[in-house]
Amino acid sequence: MNILYSGDAHIGDGVLVSVLSLLKHVQEPLHIYILTATMAADGQRWAPLPDSTAAYLSRVVSQRSPASTVVKIDVTDLFNAEPPTANLATRFTPGSMLRLYADELPQMPDRLLYLDTDVLCRRDPAAFYSQDFHGAEFIGVLDHYGKWFFHHGWRPFDYVNSGVLLLNMPRIKETGLFAKARVRCQQRKMFMPDQSALNKLAVNKRLAPTRYNEQHTLKDDTVLQHFSTTLHLFPWFHTQTVKPWQPEAMHSVLQLHAYDDILQQYAALAPALKGSSHS
Repeated sequence: MNILYSGDAHIGDGVLVSVLSLLKHVQEPLHIYILTATMAADGQRWAPLPDSTAAYLSRVVSQRSPASTVVKIDVTDLFNAEPPTANLATRFTPGSMLRLYADELPQMPDRLLYLDTDVLCRRDPAAFYSQDFHGAEFIGVLDHYGKWFFHHGWRPFDYVNSGVLLLNMPRIKETGLFAKARVRCQQRKMFMPDQSALNKLAVNKRLAPTRYNEQHTLKDDTVLQHFSTTLHLFPWFHTQTVKPWQPEAMHSVLQLHAYDDILQQYAALAPALKGSSHS
């Protein structure tokens, strides 16, 4: 199973806990690709994921699944050649936009499951991963909130959350989806830039059931749970953000213990992970 993550030097914790959850439930070898880059904008600078961190992740994965692999790919040159200029100063770091350069990498496999680093696996996603694309560039789940506000096609709801995307790379290259999305991110400032661009420009996207990108509360049939920011009305209107690499908040704020075995593994490995980032 081919898995894609993207981001800067700070994604190590998220990738680690996400991969641990995949290793628990996925029976086949995992081939993990991490796109990273050196990025700068408005006085801010984002460093790439260190080689030492990628090597540590590779050791963790291979110890649990000897046939599995971790490959870090630095796309700094591609990023600098086509920077998402209009969206570098948004509240979203440019790290997620690095996935838009995957079509420029010949080593990318034809089928990729892209995951945000705050996605945990609850059940084997093999059925989702192996499904027929039927000509779609990608398959994803409706955005929990955005589906009510954004609309791009004939269906009443069609705005996909990009935290979990099954990518059809040959079709993406054929339609130029990622190339067009990069241009749009250069020229037009957008809310959630790459997600908005992909939804707007896709020639053919397919929708999957919510269980493959559960963005709210864990359900009995959840396969992949995405710990994105949620909105709450009581006792006052507020947003709530809890990430899987925050075990105490997972317990005290979310009252969620379904991933405790994964979080215990993460807690045991995290000190060495953090040490690797400074080596």
